[in-house]
Amino acid sequence: MGGSGSKTKGYWPFAGSGSVDGDPTKDGVDEQSLARLRSFQRATPFVFTRQSSLYFDEDGDLAHEFYEETVVTKNGRKRAKLKKIQKNLIPQGTIKLEHPCIHVDFPVVLCEV
Repeated sequence: MGGSGSKTKGYWPFAGSGSVDGDPTKDGVDEQSLARLRSFQRATPFVFTRQSSLYFDEDGDLAHEFYEETVVTKNGRKRAKLKKIQKNLIPQGTIKLEHPCIHVDFPVVLCEV
């Protein structure tokens, strides 16, 4: 369980390989990478919101999945089956977390044991 990491290559300034000699032209560091590094220093490692996995139905009920009971007659027998409802569902959207979490892609060790 948990969030997935960023799918973008080079999203964090420490991602990718760098050269040892420190020449920025050799290891592919350009203006955009330097700007990303400067903005990273002001970035927070915390996540305050997330996308909800819950949905609202037509009645305003909130759940992960909705089912409808249908009666099926087979060989003279009545049998109840559950049919999954996938239409007319509205996603809950972005929700605020009660306690901030640390972003999964944060590249710095915060506490060493």
